Amino acid sequence: MEATTDRNHHTTAKRKRDGTHDGDDSSAAANGGVDLSLLEEIERSQNSVELVDVKTLKKLVLSFERRLRDNIAARLKYPDQPEKFADSEIELHEEIEKLKILAGAPELYPDLVNLNSIPAILDLLTHDNTDIAIDVVGLLQDLTDEDVLDENDEPAQILVDCLIENNVLESLVQNLLRLSESDPDEVAAVYATLSTIENLIEVKPAVAEMVCERTKLLRWIVGKIKIREFDSNKQYASEILAILLQSSVANQKRLGQMNGVDVVLQAVAMYKSRDPKSLDEEEMVENLFDCLCCLLMPLENKERALDFAMTNYPPACERFVDVMGLKTAFPAFMGKASSIPTLKNKKKRSKEEFEERLISLVASLFGGILRGSRRERLLSKFVENEYEKIDRLMELYMRYSNRVKEETERLDALELDDLEMDEDEKYNRKLESGLYSLQLIAVILGHLWTSEHPRIRARIELLLKQQKLTKKDVKDVLQEYHDNIGDLEGPDEKEKAQAKIQRFIAAL
Repeated sequence: MEATTDRNHHTTAKRKRDGTHDGDDSSAAANGGVDLSLLEEIERSQNSVELVDVKTLKKLVLSFERRLRDNIAARLKYPDQPEKFADSEIELHEEIEKLKILAGAPELYPDLVNLNSIPAILDLLTHDNTDIAIDVVGLLQDLTDEDVLDENDEPAQILVDCLIENNVLESLVQNLLRLSESDPDEVAAVYATLSTIENLIEVKPAVAEMVCERTKLLRWIVGKIKIREFDSNKQYASEILAILLQSSVANQKRLGQMNGVDVVLQAVAMYKSRDPKSLDEEEMVENLFDCLCCLLMPLENKERALDFAMTNYPPACERFVDVMGLKTAFPAFMGKASSIPTLKNKKKRSKEEFEERLISLVASLFGGILRGSRRERLLSKFVENEYEKIDRLMELYMRYSNRVKEETERLDALELDDLEMDEDEKYNRKLESGLYSLQLIAVILGHLWTSEHPRIRARIELLLKQQKLTKKDVKDVLQEYHDNIGDLEGPDEKEKAQAKIQRFIAAL
């Protein structure tokens, strides 16, 4: 059980920070639209700021440390009796709130650091009571506020360096991961956490790479962007992501390796058919496009975007052919890695991922270009140089076919050992082993076969015979694909997709 009696205090503080006021508007109306009570409050706060000196700082820190010791002692003495340490928690909360006055005197930050109070403050980010951790997040946000630090470069640098040395990034993100999206106070703390990280980057740009190296912030942001519903924290997460990517190739590559290109593409794809509903949502979409531009700087990230853009989107396929994309795609499809510089020293798995993307890209081209001169140009690629593209296609077919066969045998052996596995799980395991790429190769073969080009057909039959296969083997792969097409895009799209595969099966 947490000490929740101080929740109202949190909410009031947040409302004031957000620029709203609890009082009624009658006083403002009576004074020509000027809220005198608000002006008086500002004046009082300014007067209190003027009184902050080193002596006041020491008193604040000593009082904070005393309440912290009391809370630690109470929790140790009564670990299973929250009511016995609840009062000490409320008092600790009040002391943290008092420390916020220091934001009005940034020239004292070096003294705050010298008093060695920063480690104790940051330790509270892992406090068992989330409310206390939220208090500290609010304090850090205030101390590092852009307006506070703007004209105080040296004190700001001293504070930020001390925070980083004491693992502020790790502690902030660790706390971020436990915050709930269903609690208003915790939602506000998420925003404050992102704000603090942005402030730290503003003072020390190297933090942008540090926070991605040392913490799971990127993973959290990816998870936030994946959520379809829009909220202010999703918008802010997109803004922070743009900041993290804009000046760091390391972060661009890191996010690319986390499947981040696909996530950002899927996030912007939602707006292909509808416009943002508000200015904030519009800003988020702009941020996501900024992220995409940054992500596509490293060459290894470009392949994902190209594959994604042409999936089920004929205009992109047509444009790809028009800008001579076939001249780039097919040398890579043939495994001529020299045409893709980043592949030379890549690990085996990365090369395979690239290969799978190219298979998907070629299948998308066939699916998106159904007739006319572009279709002829695409088919001609499989005729030139003695049908080398068909030879390559069959080489890939055999490789993925053998992998799927091995995985099927392994799964069958596991079932003999009484390991229960439903058909969906078996199918997913086979997909992971390479079945999806095998299915796409069979789809490409189906397109080639239905072109009714006699020499293309003859070449396919010859290669199948050499591998001791028949057209029935390809039909079986297509049939399994047909039977497992989902209805994610709706029943009509599913029916159209299945009808296309059925035509290939019939033709073969």
